[in-house]
Amino acid sequence: MTVLAGPTTASTLSMGGAQGSKTTNHAQTDAAAMDLAPTATPNARIGRLAAEEPVGDLIARALAEIGVTTVFGVISIHNMPILDAIARQGRIRFVPARGEAGAMNMADSYARVTRSLGVCITSTGTAAGNAAGSQVEALTAGSPVLHITTQIDRPFMDRDRAAIHDVPRQPDMLKAVSKAYVRVWEPAQAVDQLLAAANAALAAPTGPVSLEIPVDVQRVKVRGRAWPATLTPAVQVPDAAQLDALAELVLQAERPMLWLGGGARGAAAAATALVERGFAAVTSTNGRAVVPEGHPRSLGAFNMTPDAQALYEQSDLMIVVGSRLRGNETRNNQMRLPATLVQVDADGTQAGRNYPVDLFLAGDARLVLEGLLARLPEKLATDPAFLDGIAPARARSEAALRRVLGPYAPLADAISERVQAGALPWVRDVTISNSTFGNRYVKLAAPHLGVHALGGGIGQGIAMGIGAAMAGLGKAVTLLGDGGSQLMIGELATAVEMRAGMVFVLMNDRGYGVIRNIQDAQYGGRHVYSNILTPDFSMICGAVGLPHERVSDVADFPAALDRALAAEGPRLIEVDMVAIGPFAESFAGPPAGAAGSVK
Repeated sequence: MTVLAGPTTASTLSMGGAQGSKTTNHAQTDAAAMDLAPTATPNARIGRLAAEEPVGDLIARALAEIGVTTVFGVISIHNMPILDAIARQGRIRFVPARGEAGAMNMADSYARVTRSLGVCITSTGTAAGNAAGSQVEALTAGSPVLHITTQIDRPFMDRDRAAIHDVPRQPDMLKAVSKAYVRVWEPAQAVDQLLAAANAALAAPTGPVSLEIPVDVQRVKVRGRAWPATLTPAVQVPDAAQLDALAELVLQAERPMLWLGGGARGAAAAATALVERGFAAVTSTNGRAVVPEGHPRSLGAFNMTPDAQALYEQSDLMIVVGSRLRGNETRNNQMRLPATLVQVDADGTQAGRNYPVDLFLAGDARLVLEGLLARLPEKLATDPAFLDGIAPARARSEAALRRVLGPYAPLADAISERVQAGALPWVRDVTISNSTFGNRYVKLAAPHLGVHALGGGIGQGIAMGIGAAMAGLGKAVTLLGDGGSQLMIGELATAVEMRAGMVFVLMNDRGYGVIRNIQDAQYGGRHVYSNILTPDFSMICGAVGLPHERVSDVADFPAALDRALAAEGPRLIEVDMVAIGPFAESFAGPPAGAAGSVK
């Protein structure tokens, strides 16, 4: 078996473990919380020779045995043996995306919301390349996705002989966008290779793993396995001596804080218990609701406000859990954090990468925080004035943000109330609206219900919303922009075909609004290439049978949202931002850097 590790900075969603993300904070899930098949005892076939079956059939069966119930992909001549077997066996639901990029985004979002393995099946060559951009997002988010892709027949692989669909350096591409890469050479090892790849995706720090299965291997008949396939992802146990040292630092502190990233998602109970004992908390946008959104000792994701900076200056200890302290949440690492800084991450190579730290603990986030709790008294001697200042600081930050929303404040309120009350997935594409209110203002009921494009690439929202909807945890409310939606507009047909339970909220300002704002701020108002043709979304929705409603007055939005949430299947609400008007303050993107404006 060949297992080649990808970039060490790549992965980070351990579902319960501690780690951060490449360019962002990441969600983790510990193996115990994963929605995986229980360990099975050998079945009645042990002791008998199993019949020979095509490898494609064995792969389909093994996926079902390890607990996979939903797979996303696009059928092709090179993956037909596997997909035909999935259809014949009838144990797994296949979601036929309109493109491989969308399939990967769906599998990524599904993995985040279900806190389990996402599976994407693509073909070889161009098809695998189509998925690569979306796999970068899964890599950035550390999502445990198994990308089953294919290869041409083994006699022609890697030989650059112009066989149809051949990409001689496909493995190099896959390694670049994967936590790890595995190729199946021998048919008899196919299921074990699959299990190795899935375990690698699920082990902290989690991330997407690519598994290449040549088409001729899929067709070969081999003896079936005599026992069901099972998963055993490794869990990283922290060092006891380091936990002792961390507990000593906490006992010496008077104003301790937790910075909770996506890597702390699986450690919500332990993090909340620490806050109850005397910690204050602040989160990244991907660590929201690790401590409940309404907790009086949590700033939530209001992590760069003047009030937040004032609290950091008062704090004498901050423990950063599962976060890379990415630039857009630390002012490119220029924000001043407490003098004593501790970092917890499942990826040991991340120690002190963005801020120097006094102590680094490599380990699963849940195990680290539970180990810390076991070493601390039931109540810490925290300065009460410091803790009492958290709730007012958050209230001031929220009020300031609400003023920025201008006419869109009632819209944001309506979404927040319904998303939190209904415990609904809240999915966002990269839009002005998400940067303005989606990432911080709309409250989540649980950390795994928040999904957004962490890598900053537009156009992934439609597919991510479908993936979240397929999780079956309630209507996935999905925030889109008109510009980004045109990248994967074909996936609206997938939503309709699958009768996905979801509501698209499409904010239409007729162009690349954030680019126009940057051009206003930095380029003297020259709107170059940002005023693109915007389609009539009502006609597009009509063409695929997607119910559509346009809102030109914000006062009409709450009722429109209620109608969409109550209806069966997918619905799209188009918000006419040209008719309603701009936000009270323009969002002009991240800092321009040293170059400054170009007047």
